[in-house]
Amino acid sequence: MLNLDTKVIIVEGRSDKEKVKKLVNDHVEIVCTNGTLGVERLEYLIETYDMDHRDVYILVDEDNAGKKLRKQLSKELPHATHIHIDKAFREVAATPEAELAVALVSSRIMINPDYL
Repeated sequence: MLNLDTKVIIVEGRSDKEKVKKLVNDHVEIVCTNGTLGVERLEYLIETYDMDHRDVYILVDEDNAGKKLRKQLSKELPHATHIHIDKAFREVAATPEAELAVALVSSRIMINPDYL
């Protein structure tokens, strides 16, 4: 059974998931898209994780593929909160932990204080 109080953070890949997981000290589920999503796969994820009824955060790379995915997710999840990383780092996995922690805290996601 899903806990609807648990937040959902959508990331692109496994390395993004592992990095975010290490920093977060909150009730979150981190969902990997593994890149661009087809309509069926996106519908499956939305339904499986009941994203229409939960707090959803979109944290994707600041490259062309990430921007395309963010746009696609925005259409299907208009209530989602967007978390952006500094364009200089381009990728979530390449973003320094302290920078990523600040971005997450700015969206009211609790972080392990060691990373702030």
